Amino acid sequence: MTVLEECLSPHVAMLQRDHVRLEWCAPYPVLERARSVAWTCFCRATVYELYEGAGRAFVRRTVQLDGGHEIHETAIRSIHETRAIWTGLLSGRAR
Repeated sequence: MTVLEECLSPHVAMLQRDHVRLEWCAPYPVLERARSVAWTCFCRATVYELYEGAGRAFVRRTVQLDGGHEIHETAIRSIHETRAIWTGLLSGRAR
């Protein structure tokens, strides 16, 4: 069994040529009660998480580095819009 067969969370697909470029910003504590409802596998250097709370949502990107990690987030949008971004991210149509 390979490492990928052991993973329980999804992996982000290879980036497609005509992908949408997402704008990533420094984290902000606006949705303090937001919770992570979906995430990609932690076996990769970059992990994505879908956060939802109070009818709003955003995607968090964590790049795991040797000396720590870098966190960036998308703008807060409606849950519907952010889930569409999440689907695009997983399929390689957004990054």
